[in-house]
Amino acid sequence: MRIAQVSPLYEAVPPRLYGGTERVVANLCDALVQLGHHVTLFASAEAQTAARLVPVRDRAIRLDPAPLKSDLAAHMHQLSEVRARASEFDVIHFHTDMLHFPFFEDLAHGTISTLHGRLDLIDLPQVYERWRAFPLASISHAQRKHLPNANYAGTVHHGVSVDLYDFYPESRGYLAFLGRISPEKRPDRAISIAKRLGRTLRVAAKVDQLDQTYFEEKIEALLHHPLIDFVGEIGDREKSDFLGGADALLFPIDWPEPFGLVMIEAMACGTPVVAFDCGSVREIVEPGLTGFVVSTEEEAAQAVEQAVRLDRAAIRKRFEERFSAPVMAQGYLELYARTKSLRGTTFVQKALTA
Repeated sequence: MRIAQVSPLYEAVPPRLYGGTERVVANLCDALVQLGHHVTLFASAEAQTAARLVPVRDRAIRLDPAPLKSDLAAHMHQLSEVRARASEFDVIHFHTDMLHFPFFEDLAHGTISTLHGRLDLIDLPQVYERWRAFPLASISHAQRKHLPNANYAGTVHHGVSVDLYDFYPESRGYLAFLGRISPEKRPDRAISIAKRLGRTLRVAAKVDQLDQTYFEEKIEALLHHPLIDFVGEIGDREKSDFLGGADALLFPIDWPEPFGLVMIEAMACGTPVVAFDCGSVREIVEPGLTGFVVSTEEEAAQAVEQAVRLDRAAIRKRFEERFSAPVMAQGYLELYARTKSLRGTTFVQKALTA
């Protein structure tokens, strides 16, 4: 099958440091190529991929040092490149939210659009109703709660390569928080839980410009506690050791998390997850097997004591069974097979001859 993958341009594919969507796109592209499909990736030029790369920007936007830049203009240029080559593909897989809808309205049935973000924003329903012809992929069933009547073709959970993160059969006695310093990620909860337990918490997180005030007013002073080790923003090379060495990953979110990629990254290292019951968490964490789902800091502290006794090899095995990149790729191939190609031939026929 000839598949186009259209990534956001905010981060490299995969990201050099923090980043979720572009990391998923990178793993999906490589897995589809390994399965024998012809994949073309539209992304920034520094992408590392097994797919054929069509570079549409010299550098990803966030780490580009240029003082003046337009993310909208960059993505419009990207979509024009995809549109010009549309006839080359059996399916075009967009990871750019809704931005492409007006440009590809006449080709909607030859596309899949994965929704990577939160769907509880007041302006979204009218857009997804207006462009209802576009088949959508959700990344968890919970994500659909706030937009239940959209045109979903199916749900595909995220996956990462089984070779990306190393398995750690033994931890090194600390707790981990990995993500963003932001109100919805609740690093303050993670710090409070660690202090309650008297355990070291290592915090590997980025601070977005939008969250700078929150960081300075609510979090920065908490990082000076002797139990808290603020590592800063890290990339894939550092994640194995960071996550693999942890007794447990704390995921103390306070928002409708669409997926939560860090949970499966921890599982890939054999590290259990203690997560608050929001959004997709119950779809990802299997209590007593890969971690625990909690509702309060007291429950979280108790869960940490239980989590350190879980079988780390079983956690890694469950990651491979549910959240590996090949599993994700097969899920998307099933969605591709349910729609019609740009040339009018069903993807079921295409998939059988790929």
